[in-house]
Amino acid sequence: MTDELQAVARFLFEAGTLKHARRTGWWMAGVRDPESVAEHAWRTSLIASIIATLEGADPARAALLAVWHDSQESRTGDVNHLGKRYATSTDPREVTAAQTVGMPEPLASTVRAVVSEYEARESAEAVCARDADKLECLLQGIEYKAQGYANTQRWIDSSRERLVTETARRLADGLLGQDSLDWLRTAMGEKG
Repeated sequence: MTDELQAVARFLFEAGTLKHARRTGWWMAGVRDPESVAEHAWRTSLIASIIATLEGADPARAALLAVWHDSQESRTGDVNHLGKRYATSTDPREVTAAQTVGMPEPLASTVRAVVSEYEARESAEAVCARDADKLECLLQGIEYKAQGYANTQRWIDSSRERLVTETARRLADGLLGQDSLDWLRTAMGEKG
């Protein structure tokens, strides 16, 4: 295996640590075992593709931006909003540059560009991906609240307030108007 592919292989192991890295903000709401960063990134990517499709943006690009949006947390950990007030801020682009050292240049430059686009918040796809990040947090908060974690309401409200696209705001309203198991009742053919 070439040195460049060895670097890619090392990164794949590194990315796997995100399956075990917990989203730390939920601990402040009393959630004992919050979802992992990888779980969050997966659903964020799905939501990004939905928002982008409905907003007329490129759904594949939005999903790609979303899947990489927290990849740096394999090195920095998930620093919640309170922690960011005290921790030295590390630019995700710098972390990504370090993560991609030694990889084949076409791959490294593509990953750096994806993270840079997400952080710049300028393209329609980046706006959709960032809204997906907030909407996923809102959705997760609703699910935790249904499990008895009443303190998640703060996350639900703040996520809703930060949405930019019309589609994300309408989806949020739809989520807030449903029970977290309405999908199952509908699938089983039950009424309301």
